[in-house]
Amino acid sequence: MQFFHVSSVGNRASIESYGLDWTLMNTAPGIAGSASSEVEGCFLCRDFEVEWFANVINNTGGAVDVWLVDRVNADELLPDPDGSGHLYWPGRIPCDRLTLVRTVDAHQQTD
Repeated sequence: MQFFHVSSVGNRASIESYGLDWTLMNTAPGIAGSASSEVEGCFLCRDFEVEWFANVINNTGGAVDVWLVDRVNADELLPDPDGSGHLYWPGRIPCDRLTLVRTVDAHQQTD
């Protein structure tokens, strides 16, 4: 199964340089609009959840990037402690495990 991370395009340079690191979350809000990370880790979504993250809960105020995250063992993901049903990776994800697959304009349908 493939996993993805959805983030504001404002975070692209940081992600390309440092990977996914919740301690560096300050350039743009989280996908749901939070100013700081809800967990010590990085929320990931499955392929069938990408559109929902990118279009429905996108509260970043603009376009978002969809990143493919390589080498994710689903058994190592943890459930969101708030009970949302979303999963997160409990740690940083280096940039060499990330591939930018597309950019989605806010609230626009994609193919």
